[in-house]
Amino acid sequence: MTVLTSRRDTRPPALPEPRGPLSALVTGALRGAPLRTPPPAPDAYGEDLQLALYVLYELHYQGFDGVPDDSEWDPELLALRAALEDRFLSALRADVPASADDTAERVLDELQLEPVGDDGGLSYFLREHGTLGHFREYAALRSLYHLKEADPHAWVIPRLRGRAKAGMVAVEFDEFGAGRADEIHAELFAALMADLGLDTSYGHYLDEAPAEALAVVNMMSLFGLHRSLRGALVGHFTAVEVTSSPASRRLAEGLRRVGAGSAAVRFYTEHVEADAVHEQVVRHEVVGGLLADEPSLDADVVFGIRATGHLEDRLADRLLAAWREGASALRTAAVVQGA
Repeated sequence: MTVLTSRRDTRPPALPEPRGPLSALVTGALRGAPLRTPPPAPDAYGEDLQLALYVLYELHYQGFDGVPDDSEWDPELLALRAALEDRFLSALRADVPASADDTAERVLDELQLEPVGDDGGLSYFLREHGTLGHFREYAALRSLYHLKEADPHAWVIPRLRGRAKAGMVAVEFDEFGAGRADEIHAELFAALMADLGLDTSYGHYLDEAPAEALAVVNMMSLFGLHRSLRGALVGHFTAVEVTSSPASRRLAEGLRRVGAGSAAVRFYTEHVEADAVHEQVVRHEVVGGLLADEPSLDADVVFGIRATGHLEDRLADRLLAAWREGASALRTAAVVQGA
């Protein structure tokens, strides 16, 4: 299929279209308008707040076309971001209640239990029933994370030490291509997108991504940017690595079934083997090392794991509900139609 835009294009994306008064306030301020008193906090998981938070976080990544780089540390924007973070984090803590019986070790054991005969999960659906169009929508939404894959996790490295730091760097080294630019996992995902006929430029599908997809990426940025949430970031990273290998195997099988090209399949087959190894390093060195140094962070690791499952389930529910009704899961379905 034809690549519409090269991933090598280094231009930052355009600011997205607002989805309510809060995101309009943020995008307006980044275009030079005065930052007015923000409206009352909307739904923590809603389109308006999640887009506003995503835009503010993106200032720490690639930024936006026409937005000055020093906006990243604008004190008024940081104060607004802190208020939105508090709303989002409070909702996550309320929806992911702590249990006295939960420990990181126990929760990790639960993560490793694969359902038997379960065809209700997202990767099961895509393996068994997904069309090429479904895979294109899935890739478009996941591009918001995978084109910055491993970046939010790198922020935790200066906050770790000893075994935890060494293990985290070892896994990140693989994620960043083990010294080869063409093997960076973000580049492999761009190749997958090109194989599926999608636009591979960074941030291209932001306007099409529903709040559930934004929340998954925002959670990683939230955990990564705050030292106080380093345990939650490790928990999130662990959840991703532990569940990635079996899910990637199913996605690779589904892509082969619909006749996707080798580059699309390769992204997931690469993760089947690599993440099976990473799982052990993360569990025994990163989590084990962190909790040996700071046992008080056990509950935070559990929270990071549970919060990841909570938001991933919300996204899966959104996609599956749309697809089972024969509808698009994107905000503008025409973007990837025709597959």
